[in-house]
Amino acid sequence: MLGAQSLLDRPPNLSGNWTGAPGTLHFNFLHRFTASDGPERKVSNVPTFMLAAGLPKRILAGFNYSTNSTLTPRFPNEWELFARWTPLSEDYGARLDLGGQVGYNNAAEGVDAEASLGRKFGIARLMAVGRALSDPLESGNVRYAVGGGGAIRLGTYVALAADVATLTSRDSTERVAWGAGLHVAIPMTPHTLSLQVTNTLVGTMQGASRGGPDVRYGFEFTIPLTLRRYFGGPGDATVAQETAVAAIDSSPTSTPVTPAPVRAPADSSRPPAARPSAPGTPEASAPVRPAPSRAPAARPSGRVARAGIKNLSYLQTRQQITVGTTIEWTNNDPLPHTVTATDKSFNSGLIQPGKTFRHTFTKAGTFNFFCIPHPFMKGTVVVRAQ
Repeated sequence: MLGAQSLLDRPPNLSGNWTGAPGTLHFNFLHRFTASDGPERKVSNVPTFMLAAGLPKRILAGFNYSTNSTLTPRFPNEWELFARWTPLSEDYGARLDLGGQVGYNNAAEGVDAEASLGRKFGIARLMAVGRALSDPLESGNVRYAVGGGGAIRLGTYVALAADVATLTSRDSTERVAWGAGLHVAIPMTPHTLSLQVTNTLVGTMQGASRGGPDVRYGFEFTIPLTLRRYFGGPGDATVAQETAVAAIDSSPTSTPVTPAPVRAPADSSRPPAARPSAPGTPEASAPVRPAPSRAPAARPSGRVARAGIKNLSYLQTRQQITVGTTIEWTNNDPLPHTVTATDKSFNSGLIQPGKTFRHTFTKAGTFNFFCIPHPFMKGTVVVRAQ
């Protein structure tokens, strides 16, 4: 089923609980090819297009459209309107991914539903699904399907994936559905490409649960359209331009820079001599007061809060911590980002894909930050006194 904008996290026929980033339109197109026997050896292509919008609270809503369907005889097109929700996600600190989807399929003339689980184990991510599907041949009847699969990361930009699914009761024309793919993230872009082999025809929930007798080859390509890029606040570009040259060119720093201490005079028992002033001036009669001592900066408390960058978004857009806590931002996108304070108090420089930036917050306050190459990406850290 068409689902994950990042194809590196799921196989061809499972959604992987993906819901996308809020404020982003996600466009996937999937093409499956078959070749007839000789002597014609005609190549036929069946595309499935997905257009969906990422909404707050980890919700994705949209539709799948396929130019062909095998659910009912002489049904030329297949539409699936769907909404997906991921209440639990490892990206946000949960122990596993838990997702649910409900949709209406016009070829089956009924409602379909799916519940899915996913979990990472090192470089592998495994997932399982259970589906309840409307019977396209018998109105009011419900059929069930189960499936599982996984993806193995071979690096920042490449993954191998495979899946299998089956209806719990199949007729003579229905086979176990399977798929395998080589998934590639295109460097310096948010796009991903998958080269696939499978025996399913279309990318709807119904189509991904039914295998056929033919082996089909194809590809899938993802295009995220980040609306925040075009509808952000008018100050975004100005802040980015003012900060870009100094921030990117400077070396990353995770601790505030403190001035060098002033050395005390050799005889510390004597106060420093005042500079001579003209008689009668206020400076001449005013006593010399020692400079107030600065409170020492808070030391790191050892507490570490983790944050992620994915799908052109900061996953934790607002974090509350205490003084002395270190935040680790890990870039899980295939393109570089920055974590740059709007008040210029800290800056990561360019964080390359797969790399991490750490910053320890040593004073209380509210710190807003953004990404210089993508100023529509914003976040806030609220630091409270211990």
